[in-house]
Amino acid sequence: MEEPEAIVVGSENRQPENAAEALEGLGRLSLRELSMDSLLQTVTQLAKTVMPGDLETSVSLLVRDKPTTVVSTGQLAVDLDETQYERGHGPCLHAARTGELTEIADTRTDRRWRDYSRRAAEAGNLSSLSVPLLIDEAEQVSGALNLYAREPHAFDEDSRSVAQAFAPYAAVAAGNMYAYQNARDMADNLQTALESRAVIDQAKGILIERHKLTPDQAFQLLAQVSMNVNRKVRDVADQLVHTGELPVRPTGNGRRAERDPLRTRPGADPPEHS
Repeated sequence: MEEPEAIVVGSENRQPENAAEALEGLGRLSLRELSMDSLLQTVTQLAKTVMPGDLETSVSLLVRDKPTTVVSTGQLAVDLDETQYERGHGPCLHAARTGELTEIADTRTDRRWRDYSRRAAEAGNLSSLSVPLLIDEAEQVSGALNLYAREPHAFDEDSRSVAQAFAPYAAVAAGNMYAYQNARDMADNLQTALESRAVIDQAKGILIERHKLTPDQAFQLLAQVSMNVNRKVRDVADQLVHTGELPVRPTGNGRRAERDPLRTRPGADPPEHS
């Protein structure tokens, strides 16, 4: 998937030279006019540009304790995030779960997550800072803005404060992305469900009228045919609605089976055919 283009927030179409200029530029942006993925990309790119330590950045999103990386500035950040996800622990997960600013001053000597720190040091990450993103406690959605530096002891009090100032922009963008995706998925699922229910009801109506079945018998017949031919109930119903025929399973020689599926309807005698 193509990464969104970061928004230039410095004056005269140039990137800002320091954190104050970067944050000032972010503050001028109209969130209503931006795509949230572009805003996230901008936040992470700005943090990489103005923060010390020759770093890569990412944003982790934790939804009901399931983590994903929604944006990053480079493969190092992605690899370190995924190493933590695989192990179930590490600084970015700790920040997202606890709401605590989480720093590793030197991955070569840190003892909290030894297996992770060893992998991070081997990958070239010698210090890190993960800033918690509080997004939606009721929905169990949180996150972290992660800064992975190639130098040890890269962060001081000033840089920690700057990182925490970037975090609300990342939290707003990540929260909006989650809410939009969640709403879109629910709408898609609901629309699919409504369409499926409509065509199944149509098929039941055909069977009820044609063969004098009860609604439950009609639905059970659709379900049985679905199992027999290994197709979804909705697809079976759709074929009946559009062709007037229920699908039948082919015989071993590739010919259509001749047995009427209505004759195997559970709990009832075969109906009379007109």
